Amino acid sequence: MNINATLIAQAIMFALFVWFCMSFVWPPIVGALAARQKQIADGLAAADRGKHELEASAKTAALELRAAKEKATEIIGQAEKRASEIVEESKIQAKTEGDRIIGGAKAEIDQEVNRAKEGLRQQVAALAVAGAEKILRREIDAHAHASMLATIANEL
Repeated sequence: MNINATLIAQAIMFALFVWFCMSFVWPPIVGALAARQKQIADGLAAADRGKHELEASAKTAALELRAAKEKATEIIGQAEKRASEIVEESKIQAKTEGDRIIGGAKAEIDQEVNRAKEGLRQQVAALAVAGAEKILRREIDAHAHASMLATIANEL
């Protein structure tokens, strides 16, 4: 055999192999590579979109959290204001109730003082009558003593 013929035969076989690979093997491999490349590109794009959405969601969450904190602060302020109003109302009601109770107690004390004075007047009058009775028993001039007792009773 001749080396040239072998070389030419190998060159022809190599060309046929290249043609076969280019025709039947290469297109499915290139298609698979293109599909994989597209899938990777889509995945990276989705990751970028997810990253941007995550950043946007984080910003939105921060804004909502700030708004919620402001709302909570406002509600706490309103609650403290209402609590102080309730305390003030309670103080006013307690003062009014205390004044009413004190007024009632003073009126009751005045009534008791008047009752005590009336009781003392009655006792003094009874003592005066008893004294007068003793005086009348000693002295017979009842008219003079009666007018004196009437004057004393009127003064009391």
